[in-house]
Amino acid sequence: MTDAHDTDLKKDLSATLHARRELGPEYESELADSFLEKLDQRIDGAVERRLRRGMAEQQMQAARGARRSKGSDSWGERFGFGIVSLVLAIPLSAIGGAFAGMTGLIATWIGIVGVNAAQAVRLNPGLFRGAGRDRED
Repeated sequence: MTDAHDTDLKKDLSATLHARRELGPEYESELADSFLEKLDQRIDGAVERRLRRGMAEQQMQAARGARRSKGSDSWGERFGFGIVSLVLAIPLSAIGGAFAGMTGLIATWIGIVGVNAAQAVRLNPGLFRGAGRDRED
């Protein structure tokens, strides 16, 4: 299913770039907005599916009387988040760089780093607090 989505996304991007070549730069922002809207819809769908799955798992655990432990995030989940983040960084960097130059590229990577930092803090709440407290020389 993921391969089909990747193929569809590549086809959409190819069609957008082809339309841009045919229509010229005056339609560039409309074409970019259209492609980004499709990308947003795809990401929203994936996030919604993940949230539903998580809620279903929590409901099952609650029905069984189990509590979710603090350290229940698996290594695979963290690794998967990092991989997905890097995979999405490629097209987002290309889009940001193509439409806004270096400013767009920097803004894109600030967002990517921000999302990964938020995920790291979610998994390790004390990560950035008291970095220098251990030293009392």
